[in-house]
Amino acid sequence: MKFSYKRYGSETLRPVIEIKVKSGSNFLRYEVLVDSGADICIFNSEVGEALGIDVKKGKIREVFGVGGKASLYYLHKVAIEVGGWRYNIEAGFMPDVAGRVMPYGIVGQKGFFENFIVKFDMIKEEVELKTRN
Repeated sequence: MKFSYKRYGSETLRPVIEIKVKSGSNFLRYEVLVDSGADICIFNSEVGEALGIDVKKGKIREVFGVGGKASLYYLHKVAIEVGGWRYNIEAGFMPDVAGRVMPYGIVGQKGFFENFIVKFDMIKEEVELKTRN
């Protein structure tokens, strides 16, 4: 599966793709940054609430971002679907996960990269995913 990078402003390209996030019978389409530097998948807490998850009842954890800023998130079991492939994962839910400027979540090593072989091609402005069979 190949996905085109998304453009933000006039000069910024990012590997942002659309996935489905599911909890029970509820699901949402949600854009996520494919981030090889992220340890886990982290989604906006509003996404969890829209799926019927009581976000603050999850296991609380702390993450440190660029600049050493600490943020709290709450772990929950959900499913993600990418290109018709479904995976059950544990994801964190956090308010303003990508800041207030960017409207996307993050998919990282655990939950995403462990399920896909990921190839970034900045020149072609695309990210390619292959499932691990």
